[in-house]
Amino acid sequence: MSFREILPGVRLWEAEGQKKLATKSADLVPVYGERILEGHRFWDPFRSKLAALLLKDRGCGLRLNREASVLYLGAATGTTVSHISDIIAGGMVYAVEFSPRAMRDLLLLCERRRNIVPILADAAQPEDYCALVEPVDLIYQDVAQRNQAEIASLNCARYLKPGGDLLLMLKTRSVDVTASPESVYRREIKNLKGLDLLEATDLLPFHQDHWAVRARRSIL
Repeated sequence: MSFREILPGVRLWEAEGQKKLATKSADLVPVYGERILEGHRFWDPFRSKLAALLLKDRGCGLRLNREASVLYLGAATGTTVSHISDIIAGGMVYAVEFSPRAMRDLLLLCERRRNIVPILADAAQPEDYCALVEPVDLIYQDVAQRNQAEIASLNCARYLKPGGDLLLMLKTRSVDVTASPESVYRREIKNLKGLDLLEATDLLPFHQDHWAVRARRSIL
């Protein structure tokens, strides 16, 4: 049994035919009941869409170094936020969440980690947190609003550095429950403005009716 690095800060653990992801962490207090082993926190793909994407598409073109900055839209209680915090230990995560109830749990995580800035705000109103967020290398979005592509485009236009990446976890049923997930996905990616589509991955079997969409802001 051993950990093998597949991306900076992300390890793959393989034993007895099983493959699991983990992040090396200086904070070994479980965030959501995850297993801790040898200074690593296991990363549950059924609880985190980013973990699901990394298991399905190892690497997936994710460009994150230790000093990167990330704007996380839809932070919830901090499950995936905590693993990104591990990966960019010398950088910063700006964690935007709309629910005061979820924010209470997120604040507990922020008390132990200095590289997470909790922001209680609506991701559809990016101007509301302009005083708190710097230009970032990556925008990660996991929200349930109907206009997910529009929200992503607005935030990318304001906060994403030229050449920076968007990772949009598209919840197709939140956009249109009457249409097929694939038709919603194809319609929504056309609504991404100012971004070049790089790839999209269906997150089955870990998450149903979810697509991970990766796009990049043009340097020009």
